[in-house]
Amino acid sequence: MERITVVGAGHVGASVAQRIAERELAREVLLVDIIDGLAQGKGLDQWESAPVEGFDTRVRGMATYEETAGSGLYVVTAGLARKPGMSRSDLVTKNEVIVQGIARQIAEHSPDSIILMVTNPLDAMAYVAMRETGFPRERVIGMAGILDTARFRSFIALELDVSVEDVQALVLGGHGDSMVPLVSSVFVGGIPLDQLLGRDRVDAIVERTRKGGGEIVALLKEGSAYYAPSAAVVQMCESIVRDKKRVLPCSVWLTGEYGLTDVFLGVPCKLGRTGVEEVYEVVLTDDERAALGNSAVEVRETMAALVGGTAA
Repeated sequence: MERITVVGAGHVGASVAQRIAERELAREVLLVDIIDGLAQGKGLDQWESAPVEGFDTRVRGMATYEETAGSGLYVVTAGLARKPGMSRSDLVTKNEVIVQGIARQIAEHSPDSIILMVTNPLDAMAYVAMRETGFPRERVIGMAGILDTARFRSFIALELDVSVEDVQALVLGGHGDSMVPLVSSVFVGGIPLDQLLGRDRVDAIVERTRKGGGEIVALLKEGSAYYAPSAAVVQMCESIVRDKKRVLPCSVWLTGEYGLTDVFLGVPCKLGRTGVEEVYEVVLTDDERAALGNSAVEVRETMAALVGGTAA
């Protein structure tokens, strides 16, 4: 890919830009931020690491969008971060205004691009981006399920003292406390999780997964997670840029899948060069299907707070 733009030069955005550059997913990575000098300074610093890290992707920072024209991907990380005691939904109206402006700039300068949304509350902000750009659902995708699944897998690996590589898991639903870790789909080296852990320990891991972002916010006291979120969205970038067609859990606009419509929700989908190429419906237990429906209700409640309105 010729050019990828990362919007927001905070911890998440800067980490995304660096990871993209190191993997050489584009000839050029542009880092955009309205704070004068922030993106320019971080972009220059990252480019100066190229001789050491051995990548030739050019990294540049800027405060405006004109030079981003023709970008194939926009990773949107800009917005207010959570503080201790603040839920993702508390951010909705303030970050809506920010994402609105970004989406309009993207539509003007790169109307054929794909948007990967990271800004919280993620599912609602993905909707704002789709609403403002008019892009089809295939080209507006939220980063959520990969991060939530990574947290789930990491906690299971800690509990069992095994390699994370041998833990297969899947988390669906909204990116919040109502997310749905699919316990029935967890295998460790091919062994079902319920053969390795008692229900009380599994329930504790599920709860920690749901509160994973808040746990980090509480520990940091200022700011929120950025290493794992940036790794998750770059995995999405790589699948799209290299047309790998990875099957990954991402937040997408549902049009009947799982019996749900008009809501962004985390589900397994195939990511290729054109964005979302297919949405997969997995078999759920009755409890999991009910939980997914409840998660959709929670996302819709957050969307209802959007000043610009929703499709519902």
